[in-house]
Amino acid sequence: MKAIELFAGAGGLGMGVSLAGFKPELIVEWDRWCCDTLRENRKIKESIIAKWPAPIEGDVRDVDYRPFEGKIELITGGPPCQPFSIGGRHRAHDDSRDMWPEAVRAVREVRPRAFIFENVKGLTRETFSTYLGYILLQLTFPSIKLGPDEDWQDHRDRLQRHHTSGGKIEYRVIHQLVNAANHGVPQKRERVVFVGFAEGIEADWCFPRETHSLDALLHSQFKSGEYWDGHKVATKDRVINERFQTRGQRLSAKPSELPWRTVRDALAGLPEPTPRDKDHGILNHKLQPGARSYVGHTGSSLDEPAKTLKAGVHGVPGGENMLRRADGSVRYFTIRESARLQAFPDNYALHGAWSEAMRQLGNAVPVTLSEVVAKSVRDHLIASTMQAGKA
Repeated sequence: MKAIELFAGAGGLGMGVSLAGFKPELIVEWDRWCCDTLRENRKIKESIIAKWPAPIEGDVRDVDYRPFEGKIELITGGPPCQPFSIGGRHRAHDDSRDMWPEAVRAVREVRPRAFIFENVKGLTRETFSTYLGYILLQLTFPSIKLGPDEDWQDHRDRLQRHHTSGGKIEYRVIHQLVNAANHGVPQKRERVVFVGFAEGIEADWCFPRETHSLDALLHSQFKSGEYWDGHKVATKDRVINERFQTRGQRLSAKPSELPWRTVRDALAGLPEPTPRDKDHGILNHKLQPGARSYVGHTGSSLDEPAKTLKAGVHGVPGGENMLRRADGSVRYFTIRESARLQAFPDNYALHGAWSEAMRQLGNAVPVTLSEVVAKSVRDHLIASTMQAGKA
């Protein structure tokens, strides 16, 4: 099945989509460092993206999607999230970086059978509830364009009237706040995922069921001890989260889900990083000095999923991008360690200096999460086609 990837970034969402069985026909990304990363990894024969087309390095607003009309099964992308992020200016549509209108335009011009878009948790805040509703209406009726002299509130009202008066739905859209840790990613990363299917495709799809849980992790740590035994962690080296200890000890039956994956799980097999002049021969695995702990930025525990990796401000990643050892000391995650926390493969090279590579990873979608969602969408499209063929 053919796909288009917008706002590709370092390739996290696109890699998951490729692993789910889609072949990208067009890749668009404006950031030159991200494009360098994509170009570099296309040269690696074993890379997931080896057969991707070269990325279009430029503004999505300059791309004409009409040649792809009716030829694409899936459009994916993560429109820039700064207008909605906790650390942003919270201006939504009034922020020039809001690229949701371009995501909608791509759907309007291509008419794919389905789409997957993602954005930050901040989009679900009450402050943005009206604009979130507007996004959903645009995705449901992409052919109803914003007029040349129409502001977005008037456009929203027009879309709403069309909807309530029984206007024909073009795409059936579902959105959900998803925690990547619940799908096997070693990171507590919450994102809003939007999935839409073109009218005419059977609409009995729902988000994939969660496969991992905190209770399963706590059971393996505080009841069975399987977690510590599996990692051969001595009692003195165990980092115990007192907030979780009581909850874990109260558990009786073993949960049916798999345990949340932890930082220790993710980093298994990687040696302790060394200074920049030594790297163990492991790609992007060098120690970055300067980490320090302060209020609100205490790093991620080894024995829990990592905190949400962040792109940082002015090239400085936040304290979430640190590892907190058993003795309380901290150090920055290496690029390779951060890549593992985002489920990027070990042969995937991040282009640029440490801060630049960390920015790319902080903006990425975990590969595992995108694969889970995209595979479910692909299975649904296949089932719908087979069902239509029997009709």
